[in-house]
Amino acid sequence: MFKHVFLTGPPGVGKTTLVQKACEALMSSGVGVEGFYTEEVREGGRRVGFDVVTVTGERGQLSRIRDLAGSSHGRREHTVGQYVVDLPSFENVALPLFRNVGSAEGGSRKVFIIDEIGKMELFSQPFIRAVRQTLDSSSCTVLGTIPIPKGKPLGLVEEVRSRRDVKIFTVSKENRNTILQDILSTVQTCLQPST
Repeated sequence: MFKHVFLTGPPGVGKTTLVQKACEALMSSGVGVEGFYTEEVREGGRRVGFDVVTVTGERGQLSRIRDLAGSSHGRREHTVGQYVVDLPSFENVALPLFRNVGSAEGGSRKVFIIDEIGKMELFSQPFIRAVRQTLDSSSCTVLGTIPIPKGKPLGLVEEVRSRRDVKIFTVSKENRNTILQDILSTVQTCLQPST
């Protein structure tokens, strides 16, 4: 029995778009949805970084290109490629979401969006702990995204990938326009109370 659903695939293939579409469909069918996405931030046509955006529309900075990030005032910098990660900002937006997730007692299971468990997010130890707890808790089904394996394996990503209660969909240019229904029906199945 799968309990959680994760999408993987190359960068820019449309994982976040699919998660957003799934989220809209689930909400309109009356399912409670919480969590966050990662969105590109563009200025003048070039990508300057990423924001973390909650399902309810709260937004915080996740990362910016070095020359826009300003100095980090002596804090240790976390960088991924040319991006400087703003951990305090990410944690301020993302971590409170995890605290509320178990609060849906009364039998209605919720879907919790984690987009994504990637290099930038994994600088946060509290985030890693929160993700593990959420995957192990019975109060919600996680719909999340993970990067495809590239270079050094990321601990938590490999953990998610090898969990027996996680169904992984690999998104490609070929299937991204037709896969939504499969994702939705798998999530709906996960939401059924296991008897």
